[in-house]
Amino acid sequence: MAKAFVFPGQGSQFPGMCRDLYDAHAEAREMCQAADRLLGFSLTAVMFDGTAEDLKQTNVTQPAVFLHSVVAQRLMTIEKPDMVAGHSLGEFSALVACGALRFEDALLLVSARAKAMQAACEQNPGTMAAVLGLEDEKVVEICNQITNDHVVVAANFNCPGQVVISGEVDAIDAACVALKEAGARRALRLPVGGAFHSPLMQPAAEDLAAAINKTEFHKPFCPIYQNVTAQASVEPEIIRENLLKQLTAPVRWTQSVQNMIADGANEFYEFGPGDVLKGLIRKIDANITVG
Repeated sequence: MAKAFVFPGQGSQFPGMCRDLYDAHAEAREMCQAADRLLGFSLTAVMFDGTAEDLKQTNVTQPAVFLHSVVAQRLMTIEKPDMVAGHSLGEFSALVACGALRFEDALLLVSARAKAMQAACEQNPGTMAAVLGLEDEKVVEICNQITNDHVVVAANFNCPGQVVISGEVDAIDAACVALKEAGARRALRLPVGGAFHSPLMQPAAEDLAAAINKTEFHKPFCPIYQNVTAQASVEPEIIRENLLKQLTAPVRWTQSVQNMIADGANEFYEFGPGDVLKGLIRKIDANITVG
């Protein structure tokens, strides 16, 4: 019997995010003001008063989702987690929640990650598409058939029957046609600015590596199930190594949740804007309590 804390990634942001927590709690105000100082611009002004379009800018989105998530978790009165995980960007929030990273260090890494990803998107244009109603193995097989000439990979294994693919625009379009022919219920381009979690993010991984290697990682007080392996990690150097690989490797969310459940997790709590992970976890295992 164990509690798992989980944290969402990019895409869960919304105008006015975190404002209620800021207004109601002194600790939230302190963390938000510290974030503004560290980043050198008023992130909170965009979070509270910006438009949905303003919040779509990668250099804003990622620190905003991270900040909201960490603040929400800090304010909860639930006991410490027995294990943690985060979806893509959410892995940084999870690393703070389990004590592997200081809040300030993680925020600076998230900011560096966002800038590196934005630069990689400009250097290697690409996109992503959601695929519904096909088995994971079939999606991987079809992507592999197309990758002889172009880059297209399975990037997010979100839940059974829901995989996101990532790669070059033409390759994504070709894959969508092939996936529908193979029986996918839907294969639909997503409104994203780049091919995240694909080889096209290699320049971002190289840029981020310098920042990650300069950052101090601590031994967490509970395991973190990392995207790259879906396995429990407690050793700082393994955590660092997996984080270095994360930008170009798939997010193994289905496998992560399944492994957490196999290791005793029976209550999941999502912290951050929105509740997308709650829905995914229920689809992975309908018998699990999700709060």
